[in-house]
Amino acid sequence: MAVKIRLARHGAKKRPYYRIVVADSRMPRDGRYIEQVGRYNPLTNPKTIEIDLEKVDAWISKGAQPTNSVSHLIDVVRNGQPVVEKKAKISKKAAGKAAKAAEEAAEAAAE
Repeated sequence: MAVKIRLARHGAKKRPYYRIVVADSRMPRDGRYIEQVGRYNPLTNPKTIEIDLEKVDAWISKGAQPTNSVSHLIDVVRNGQPVVEKKAKISKKAAGKAAKAAEEAAEAAAE
């Protein structure tokens, strides 16, 4: 039986919340799992990562394979390094409005 340590998605639409679970690789992503070993919430600032490293190490010693995303989260927790935040992108429409408002403010200040 191939066992994986992976993310199971929960939460509402466009509001993801993940559980880090140990599951049979043949089970669906959000389906039955063997054990929950942590939680990950990417929406909080800074991102919330809670992992029971003792359980993870025990499962890895038994042959469980963490996915790429879970192995990255485990490394972040082990090293204590903060998760790098991506710069928020604004839409072209919002950028245009901001530029227009800046021009109007500059004209008002010039008068």
